[in-house]
Amino acid sequence: MNTIRFYKPTDPYGEFSNFSDHPIKIDGKTWATTEHYFQAQKFKGTQHEEEIRLLTSPMEAKIAGQDRSKPLRKDWEQIKDDVMRAAIKAKFTQYNELKQLLKSTHPSYLVEHTHNDSYWADGGNGKGRNMLGQILMEVRQQFEFI
Repeated sequence: MNTIRFYKPTDPYGEFSNFSDHPIKIDGKTWATTEHYFQAQKFKGTQHEEEIRLLTSPMEAKIAGQDRSKPLRKDWEQIKDDVMRAAIKAKFTQYNELKQLLKSTHPSYLVEHTHNDSYWADGGNGKGRNMLGQILMEVRQQFEFI
């Protein structure tokens, strides 16, 4: 099976990155990137959620979301995959060109390729969980039936 690796928004298939410049609308608000939405949900219902939503770049949102001086919601570990799933589904539903790009990758295996993350990505050595790639493939499969 063919494998498509992605990471930087400027690389081929960079649209699959949470840093890609594709604002999404969820919960009645516009989020500059899926990264903004994902990081802010760690603090849903607090002032930090809106602070992260308004940050200028996805890197700023990521840094703010990883700041452990802020009180992380207690259920985060249980719901983080579903939060990512909601963000990805919104992004690829709200941009038809992205939906078509994602569908065009079938049946390739999608991998976020970086040594920086072994949960959402492959850990750089293929041993990571690649949850972002897994969720993208789940959403792609749902689109196959639409």
